[in-house]
Amino acid sequence: MAAYGRPSLRDLFDEAPTPHIAHPPRTHHREFYLATDGSFRESGGGLGAVIETRDGHRVARLSVPNDAPDNNTAEYRALHLGLDVLANRSPPGARVGVLIDHDDLAANVNVSILAAREGRFDDHHRVSIPQRTSLHWRGIRTRLRDFGEVRAARIDSGHNPAHPLANTPGEYAHVNAEPDRCLLPETPSREERVPPPSRADRRASD
Repeated sequence: MAAYGRPSLRDLFDEAPTPHIAHPPRTHHREFYLATDGSFRESGGGLGAVIETRDGHRVARLSVPNDAPDNNTAEYRALHLGLDVLANRSPPGARVGVLIDHDDLAANVNVSILAAREGRFDDHHRVSIPQRTSLHWRGIRTRLRDFGEVRAARIDSGHNPAHPLANTPGEYAHVNAEPDRCLLPETPSREERVPPPSRADRRASD
């Protein structure tokens, strides 16, 4: 489960904007959530990824040293890595929420999804891929097709649980030794309903 006092990836996703795609009212219907981050340093950076089910069970954490030539490449490599792991530990057609603290990458993921849905790119559906990330972008787009639905949300790096994993891989190397998990999220027993504010705090006699 998610650590006490820290929001789950589902909670973070529900509160974050999704560039180019209107936020759906029932995002909790996603089965899996993936947060990724990449860091670049002259002395060596890293890649971080955290995967959870919608009910907060952890599927995987990764903290991998990486020698990306720049920050953009590190971010794309991290998402590529996270999607690879999730694709291998989730059933075909899973619905996924992705959390990224890189504006352009989150937008590119959503634009690519919209374009694939509509079968074309136009002035409203354009991606701008840094040259050094082109191979990883192709891998990301290939992986996106493995899932039933994907939507990327933009979060602040301070709220991204993958951020420390990417920035200090030497301190978090132990997470890579965690046992492999392939967890299916719990199936809700009934539709979740939230009463409107006008009724939420009323007693039955009111």
